[in-house]
Amino acid sequence: MRLTLTAAALALTAMPAFAQDKMTVLLDWFVNPDHGPLIVAEELGYFDEVNLDVEIIAPADPSAPPRLVAAGQGDLAVSYQPQLHLQVAEGLPLVRVGTLVASPLNCLLVLEDGPIESPADLAGKSIGFSVAGVEEAVLKAVLGKYGVAFEDVRLVNVNFSLSPSLMTGEVDAVIGAYRNFELNQMDIEGVPGRCFYIEEEGVPTYDELIYVANPARMDKDKIQRFLTATEKATQYIVNNPEASWEIFSGTSPELADELNDRAWDDTIPRFALRPSALDSGRYVRFEEFLIASGLVEGRRSVDELAIDVWAD
Repeated sequence: MRLTLTAAALALTAMPAFAQDKMTVLLDWFVNPDHGPLIVAEELGYFDEVNLDVEIIAPADPSAPPRLVAAGQGDLAVSYQPQLHLQVAEGLPLVRVGTLVASPLNCLLVLEDGPIESPADLAGKSIGFSVAGVEEAVLKAVLGKYGVAFEDVRLVNVNFSLSPSLMTGEVDAVIGAYRNFELNQMDIEGVPGRCFYIEEEGVPTYDELIYVANPARMDKDKIQRFLTATEKATQYIVNNPEASWEIFSGTSPELADELNDRAWDDTIPRFALRPSALDSGRYVRFEEFLIASGLVEGRRSVDELAIDVWAD
């Protein structure tokens, strides 16, 4: 019997292993709690379960991933719904195939105990920003709700130093701050902030983080399996917030700090529980918002912007 078992073991060893399908996912930024489902899916073997070998890459240039995917240099990129509208209007071959964070994270941020009690108080004040374009349209919508003309505020490009510029008094408010990060960062540093949530202030709600692919090059089967694995990881995170935090933060010493711990808790409710599900209305409404803002010309159909990879 021992010889038989040994022979069988040798035979199994000699059989070629099934190679996993390789997949490259380009992040929008360095790894942070926003990417929780990808990291947890990798750590818990959920990608292995669907026969995927997923390489997760943090970019040197945060603006590059969608363009790299459009050029065929990656399978998926983590990007932003507002940016997708602009990029498709520019002619980039991109389409949304899934959702990672299903609500805006962006907010108009002010000091909690400062003089700005309402966006109406920003008339004649300075507002810091990082990226021009969509942020200006968002700001116009928020200010317009309170009767403040866009020309009545002074815009200051603070690069990515949003909360520091607010805390030091360089500006009176900042747009583009993330409610799950900048609010926590300011509180930790003893200078609490307060967010005006843009989806409550006249801006159509949208998916903050999405997965985009080149529709002419994408492998729909691989994307379906990827979304199946990340959906399972999201369910695990929601059901096991502390255990999933330990898994996530254990992947790098840089992640195991108070800011990321707080951000993890604040991000969990915003993960897309059904990452492949498509809310067409969000894409219609945000396209109309950008057209009205003068940022895009013409009108793109939902099919040109976003798809459900499970649909026939």
